[in-house]
Amino acid sequence: MTTLRIANAQGFWGDSVDAASKLAAGAPDVDFITLDYLAEVSMSILAKQRQRDPSAGYARDFLHVVRSLVPFWREGRRLRIVTNAGGLNPRQCARECIRILREGASPELMVAAVSGDDVLPTILEDLERYPRQGLFPHLESGESIRSIQDRLVTANAYLGAAPIVEALQRGADVVITGRVADPSLTVAPCVAHFGWKPDDYDRLAGATVAGHLIECGTQVTGGNWTNWLEIPDAANIGFPIAEVSADGSCVIGKPIGTGGCVNAQTVKEQLLYEIGDPGRYLSPDATVSFLTLNVNDLQNNRVSVAGATGGPPPATYKVSATYRAGYRAAGMLTIIGQDAAEKGRRCGAIILERLRQAGAEPRRTNVECLGGGGAEVVLRVSVADDRREIVERFTRELAPLITGGPPGVTGYAEGRPVVHEVFGYWPTTIERSRAHRVVEMVR
Repeated sequence: MTTLRIANAQGFWGDSVDAASKLAAGAPDVDFITLDYLAEVSMSILAKQRQRDPSAGYARDFLHVVRSLVPFWREGRRLRIVTNAGGLNPRQCARECIRILREGASPELMVAAVSGDDVLPTILEDLERYPRQGLFPHLESGESIRSIQDRLVTANAYLGAAPIVEALQRGADVVITGRVADPSLTVAPCVAHFGWKPDDYDRLAGATVAGHLIECGTQVTGGNWTNWLEIPDAANIGFPIAEVSADGSCVIGKPIGTGGCVNAQTVKEQLLYEIGDPGRYLSPDATVSFLTLNVNDLQNNRVSVAGATGGPPPATYKVSATYRAGYRAAGMLTIIGQDAAEKGRRCGAIILERLRQAGAEPRRTNVECLGGGGAEVVLRVSVADDRREIVERFTRELAPLITGGPPGVTGYAEGRPVVHEVFGYWPTTIERSRAHRVVEMVR
């Protein structure tokens, strides 16, 4: 094939669980479906799950997707999946995937697990070995990760396309990874299919642009668009398809008959999403310039993107580390009647004053009156602190306003606010040779 059709059916963990099966039904000529589950702090959530259950630590929603695709595979459909749903436990996710495929009468399909992105042991070892060095600095502040060493939870390198390419070349129909760079989920099928070399930087740059355009799912088909109110049939917005050519250029579209829209504006807005320097977009597969791109609206929900130029990738992998950063809670009350906003602000001040008098003053507080005034507002008070007991004390201070506050207080049927653990995000880098990627065909 001179063109490879790669769709995305998951822009984040929590996106539509039906998107993949709808794509498979509405676009039968799609060759690959990618699914992106991991945001910057997703690993912290998965770490908490794995602490409770060693067999957890991956996005279990993906298993529903696999079940939904079994009928297509059973019919003989050649549809391949690439996803980072493996999180902290790609191997276990792959095992569960295999079990579903066997139960669904698809025993011939092969599943691969890609790991090696977990660099937390390496970081902790270096901090122990070199106690006087400021290692793994924060990409913005320059502060050493040593300042949060005792609170680190996860540290994962953004791997590139190479291990996914290896898995596909070994015959994998489903590739499940941990942390990889989002565009690499799209780059890998292109490299495996077209046979690009590691230094085909312009082609790799083009595929990276295609992956960047579809990685957030419906954001390129009208979601989050400035003119969102104009998109047709928003309830059935279609997920994107990138038709990638051998030179790395692509056409972005969506399944015929779906809602939303693809035009030059939706594509350009997604191009600018989270890119930093447009002349030097950093990916583990190539360093990409967006400044040479040519975006051409072909009409009928099809937009061509060509002209990407690329160079060698950085010598390091970006690392997403997370750490325990205290606790938070937020509570809301509805206040109705005359001077509702003023009453709401006074209620917020009362809560904070009572905390101060009790010796439980939180490190951070925020009082909001939502609704703009008039005869009704929603009072929202939130606090954060390193000490759980401080936040728990706050959760007991809203209810007394039911009888001790102004007339017209309601909206308290949900009970006391819930205390949540807070995880901080620490971006840094690590030498590429320190992340030892592993590809395993899971039986």
